[in-house]
Amino acid sequence: MKKHSATKRAFRQYRSYNPKYFPLYFLKTIFKNISFYFNLWMTAEIINSLSRGQEKRELYFLAAAALTGILLIRSAAAVLDRQVETALEILENRQAEAFYRKTLGLDYDKIENPDIRQMRRKIDENQFINSYGVVNMRNTAELLMDCLVNLAFSAFLFGEMLSLMAAAPFSRTSLLLLAALTASVAGGFLFRLRGGQKTAAFWDNIGKHMLKENRLSRGFFPSGTDNRIYRQQLTIDRFFRKFNQEHRKIFMDTQHKIFCFVTVPGTVFFWLTTGFSYLIVCYYCALGAFPVGSIIKYVSYLGRLTECIQTLLDIPGRIWQNEKFLADYLAFFDIKNDMYQGSLAVEKRSDRQFDITFRNVSFRYAGSRSFALRNINLDLRSGERLAVVGMNGSGKTTFIKLLCRLYEPTEGEIIMNDFNIRKYDYRQYLDIFSVVFQDYNLLAVPLGNNVSCSASWDEERARGLLEETGFGKRYREMPRGLETPIYKDFDADGVELSGGEAQKIALARALYRDTPFIILDEPTAALDPIAEAEIYEKFDRIAGDRTTIYISHRLSSCRLCDRILVFHEGRIVQTGTHQELLADETGKYYEMWHAQAQYYA
Repeated sequence: MKKHSATKRAFRQYRSYNPKYFPLYFLKTIFKNISFYFNLWMTAEIINSLSRGQEKRELYFLAAAALTGILLIRSAAAVLDRQVETALEILENRQAEAFYRKTLGLDYDKIENPDIRQMRRKIDENQFINSYGVVNMRNTAELLMDCLVNLAFSAFLFGEMLSLMAAAPFSRTSLLLLAALTASVAGGFLFRLRGGQKTAAFWDNIGKHMLKENRLSRGFFPSGTDNRIYRQQLTIDRFFRKFNQEHRKIFMDTQHKIFCFVTVPGTVFFWLTTGFSYLIVCYYCALGAFPVGSIIKYVSYLGRLTECIQTLLDIPGRIWQNEKFLADYLAFFDIKNDMYQGSLAVEKRSDRQFDITFRNVSFRYAGSRSFALRNINLDLRSGERLAVVGMNGSGKTTFIKLLCRLYEPTEGEIIMNDFNIRKYDYRQYLDIFSVVFQDYNLLAVPLGNNVSCSASWDEERARGLLEETGFGKRYREMPRGLETPIYKDFDADGVELSGGEAQKIALARALYRDTPFIILDEPTAALDPIAEAEIYEKFDRIAGDRTTIYISHRLSSCRLCDRILVFHEGRIVQTGTHQELLADETGKYYEMWHAQAQYYA
């Protein structure tokens, strides 16, 4: 990657989220600096008038002009400041939206990829831990604009000061002072550039350690109940005490290096530049080159200029420090979806006739040597009730993810109505499925939005489905009905739900979508076996002519189904009806059923 290419590209992308922000900020910076230099100029003029013994009328005029100018400038600056704050809010919201939209738009296998998830977490945490990334880039751009405006205003005063200095007698002392000032500025620039590289390396090391600490915190911190029952905090405390000692040592070592190699030399160059600037002003003041008021003007101006120069010297280092983090940020946006999207339209069939066939389908997760599924051959017939059972880890959920095309088969193919499902338009293919996964999620929005999965809903239909899935009693207790917010994340009037209540809403959501396929992937795992059996019986009645697939390691749904698939260690080991499979006393299904039979008697 070319030098600073990540910064250039990231800035173009970041600026596109609100092109008005940086021009507005630049205009605000102009007025902010006009205020400083106007005050400086008018103060010098008033002092010069006093030293010349001017009439009171002229002094009053200068004071009135100063007050009027300050009022107008600060009023304009206040208006701009509000516009800049609004523009920044829009910019940050759109940037966050783009970041999350990219996340949600990734292929499912990439969202589950631990390396990509770690990359995304690293971008977030580096921004909050070290303030690196797009926020650092924006702050640097703002500093640069402030310095450029300062230099533009300073050019006039600098020209005036040089003309007065040129009129004074030239001496060896003035030459030495100017040479020393030039040398200190050049030395400071070279050091700041090199110091920025060292600082970036130091903080990158700290950032890696902090990322590790945050991961360990998430993985080790116990729940409140476990903590109290098993006194896990004692173990966690010992672990983190050791880890914090390592962190403290690394942090102190980093701070020591930054102080010795960056802070001390930087301070030396800064004070050298400041000192030589003041010596030059004092020297020419002693020669009588500057009037009294101009001395105040030039001293204040040189102080501002020295500060501006120091900031300018810092900017290349800041850019270099931030380059690596912007490269990571852009790398996330550069992740390409490689799942073929297809172009064949899915036929809209009122009879819901969609037959799907698995032909020698095998699947292996990325980075794994073993197959999660092996040689699956299966015909799914339209309108049938199918149960998929097996122990945990037998491949049931992986089978469903392949069916829904969240993953592509490693080997073999899946056919729907004579075409490989890869040929169908991806979005249209997904639209024929309603799935309630075991890790389903409800949003902290009104109940009606959760049922319809859209901004609006059919009130009668949504209410009827909630009644049919067993949520009716709780629904009638909600004074705002379908407008009732779920959870309290964004609304203090939101309602908290039990696991069973949330599952009933998820089931209503699946039915509301009215798709040819409905799949229940252990959504009732939090319920007791009897309640689960009741839910399945009720759901079976309202599923109608849809193809319905029940996935569970419990067997309450099996008696409702036309066919049962028994998964074990990634393979289908048995197929048949409930009675047929029970007749095989050596089979896996017989073993599982009799282990649970007391729950369904």
